[in-house]
Amino acid sequence: MSASPAPFPASGGGNPARAGTGRDTRQNRAVPVHEITDPDDDRIADYRALTDVELRTRWEPPHGLFIAEGELVLRRALRAGYPARSYLVELKRADQLADLDTGDVPVYAATAEVLQRTTGFHVHRGVLASFHRRPLPSAAEVLLAAARRVVVLEDVNNHTNLGAIFRAVAALGVDAVLLSPTCADPLYRRSVRVSMGEVFAVPYAKLERWPAGLDEVRAAGFSVLALTPAPDAVAIQRLTDGQRVRAALLLGAEGAGLTAAAMAASDVRVVIPMRRGVDSLNVAAATAVACWELGRDDPM
Repeated sequence: MSASPAPFPASGGGNPARAGTGRDTRQNRAVPVHEITDPDDDRIADYRALTDVELRTRWEPPHGLFIAEGELVLRRALRAGYPARSYLVELKRADQLADLDTGDVPVYAATAEVLQRTTGFHVHRGVLASFHRRPLPSAAEVLLAAARRVVVLEDVNNHTNLGAIFRAVAALGVDAVLLSPTCADPLYRRSVRVSMGEVFAVPYAKLERWPAGLDEVRAAGFSVLALTPAPDAVAIQRLTDGQRVRAALLLGAEGAGLTAAAMAASDVRVVIPMRRGVDSLNVAAATAVACWELGRDDPM
């Protein structure tokens, strides 16, 4: 298997030289399931080397694609209106998608061994899909639609943390997420999986100018609250009602925290009080705690 796929071909196009590597089977459905027996079959090029972060980030966003892993995540992507490009399932699980209206989108199936050789990992959920991305809204559009709270992230480039943050903000009633230009891709497979597909439910946009873009957040009527363990920070439960009502919670990367420039561009420094000498939490955990505190008086 080649570790560096060529630009992703249109799904279903295939490679004439490999025309004999698969066969069509049916799972009591109107649409055939195409069995793949060769991990290098060009029809499943979208799914090659999924563990190679550099390769995937170099190919997926420029080609307007992302990969969903797991049936639950796949179905949430469809409900959110993302158009599917192809499906790839473990052969014995093909009937899990039998109720989907797949239209003209091809459904490919392969053994667990072929899936592992294609993707680079054991696909224990047995279901993958390639989706087309949708155009991102502008930060101005996201802020206009946000009624109460947004989370703003600086340099959060760990995909697991980013996915966990999206899951937390969805659960805790945050209206949107704004990302600095150096944040990780929310639609990267690991982020999507960790978020349990909630990344599809939370509007997000990039603040292309950083940290100057925080002025745009403030102009939209939000107080920019920088989460930090700094000794001069205000305990989050002591914020005024005015600061809590329309809050833009600003968080930085794991370890490094917020940059001095982002801190200087905020309105208030805020801390989560802690015990036993602990000075900080994982950024995803800190997001969840702070969002719960800011929204604890919201009507359910």
